[in-house]
Amino acid sequence: MDTRISVVVLTHNRVREVTATVERLLALPERPAVIVVDNGSSDGTLQALRSRFAHLVRVRIIGCGKNLGAAGRNHGVAAATTDYVAFSDDDTHWSPGSLAHAVRVLDAAPRVAVLSGRVRVGDEGRLDPTCLLMQASPLPRDALPGPSLIGYMAGACVFRASVFREVGGYEPRLFIGGEESLVSLDVLDRGYAIVYCDALAVMHHPSPARDARLRRRMLARNAALVAWLRLPLTEAWAASARALGVYLREGSLLRDAPSLVAGIAWALRRRRIVGERVLSMRERVRAAQARSERNTPMKVPSAEAD
Repeated sequence: MDTRISVVVLTHNRVREVTATVERLLALPERPAVIVVDNGSSDGTLQALRSRFAHLVRVRIIGCGKNLGAAGRNHGVAAATTDYVAFSDDDTHWSPGSLAHAVRVLDAAPRVAVLSGRVRVGDEGRLDPTCLLMQASPLPRDALPGPSLIGYMAGACVFRASVFREVGGYEPRLFIGGEESLVSLDVLDRGYAIVYCDALAVMHHPSPARDARLRRRMLARNAALVAWLRLPLTEAWAASARALGVYLREGSLLRDAPSLVAGIAWALRRRRIVGERVLSMRERVRAAQARSERNTPMKVPSAEAD
């Protein structure tokens, strides 16, 4: 059993998917501890997990009692006793050898706080487009063990546990949808690095239980709130305008706009703009993506997408 790294799995109402994910993680040669956080499922997920896995020493099952969104992961990290924590969603799992490699990389690179892995999607194993953007990061490596990033994929990353706790984990107010953006800014602003590591392989079998319209609205709202929390006013106003545009297209303006306004008021009380170094990194990445989009007929998602 690898005592240096554990895996935190977040789940909500996906009993079939999470059961398969836990079984795959338990079969890894690294034999990591597996901490499953159930976000208040109503489909019997918690009971099924306890019935199937609670007798195993390597498995810990945590029931949150309600859906905390991404902040449910905070409970998993709080229960972890290892130096490093890998994250899986209930529809992602790590490939053999990846976790051991992550330990070696992080041991050798103390400035690196987060490794974002290579994600293969579906049975055909196509590379997630976000990984292509990460591979082509325009940021200087500065002796880092891979391309330097301004973000990571929340369900396919390995964290230095101490840094995750230092930045406070995921903000409950954001719930889910681009929730890693705020964590990324705080990690970078403390002088740590986020790195893409192609040798860390993650398989993603997207669950059909998804609400695409709700996700678009949540991503837009959270982008605005993160901007008001950490970014200059020009970016905050622009992100808010984009959110309102999404609400108009989704026909949810009257429902969602009051929540956005309340969220902005909350964010203003906690506003702390990140330093110039981080802002410069973001600008460099955005400029590179804009050049790529001008030269490429088909756009690919932003590297800050979940």
